[in-house]
Amino acid sequence: MVLVLFGTELSPGVRAVLLTLRALELDHEFFPVDLFAGEHLEPYFVRKNPQRTVPVLQDNEACIWDSHAIMGYLVGKYAFTDALYPRDPLKRALVDQRLHFDSGILFVLFKQLQHLIFQEQVAELPKPLIEQVHKAYELLEQFLDGRNYMAGQLVTIADFSIAATLSTLHLSYAPVDAVGYPKLSEWLARISGLPYYEQANLRGARQMAELVRTKLPKQFDKLWLKAFEDIKSGAGRQPLK
Repeated sequence: MVLVLFGTELSPGVRAVLLTLRALELDHEFFPVDLFAGEHLEPYFVRKNPQRTVPVLQDNEACIWDSHAIMGYLVGKYAFTDALYPRDPLKRALVDQRLHFDSGILFVLFKQLQHLIFQEQVAELPKPLIEQVHKAYELLEQFLDGRNYMAGQLVTIADFSIAATLSTLHLSYAPVDAVGYPKLSEWLARISGLPYYEQANLRGARQMAELVRTKLPKQFDKLWLKAFEDIKSGAGRQPLK
C-alpha cells in the first residue's frame, strides 16, 4: 500500500512532511483535508487521529500524526542512511532540540497569529507578538553560528520543519531581513535552492500569504512589500549567495 498523507498545503507541518517525502524520493498520495470546511472533524478523520490535527500519515494500517513524529518515522523506516536524522546520540539530540524549538516556539507563534486573523479577525496585529517572532529569529540566527544548516553542515529534518514554519512567517507576518539576520537569510536561500522546495513548501506558503493578505490588507504595506512581491513573482526566496 502506498503512503498516504492527509492534510492541506496551507499547514507548515504538512509541508515539512512533504519536504521529507521528496528528499527521500518516496512514492505517496496526498489526500486534501479542508480545515476551514471542518473536514478534520469528520468521523473518518477522527478515527485516524483523535486529536483532529494535520498532518496524518497512513502507512498500511498504521496512522501517525504530528509532523515531527512523521518525519522521524519516515527516515527511520525508509531512508538508506541516517543523514536526515542521525543515530549518533549527540547529533540526534541537536536535531531534536531544533524540532522542539519549532513545535514549542515558532509554530506556537504562528498559531497565535493565525488565531488572531482567522478566529478573532483583528484589524491589526499586536506589535508585542511580532516582537516575539523577531526574538525567535534572533535565536535561529545564533543556532546557525558556524553551521550551514540548523543542526550542522548537512540538511536534516530540523531544517525541513523550521523552513516550513519560518517561510510562512516570512511571507505572511514578519519578513526575514537579510541585514538584521544575515545567517538566517542565507540559510533560507540555501534551503530554497533544494530542487523539491518550491513544490513541497513554497507553493503552500504563498497560498497562506495570499489568505492573510485578504484578511489584513493594511498590514501588507512597506513592511511586507518585498515578501509579497516575492510571492507574485514566483521567487519567494532570498537570492542564493
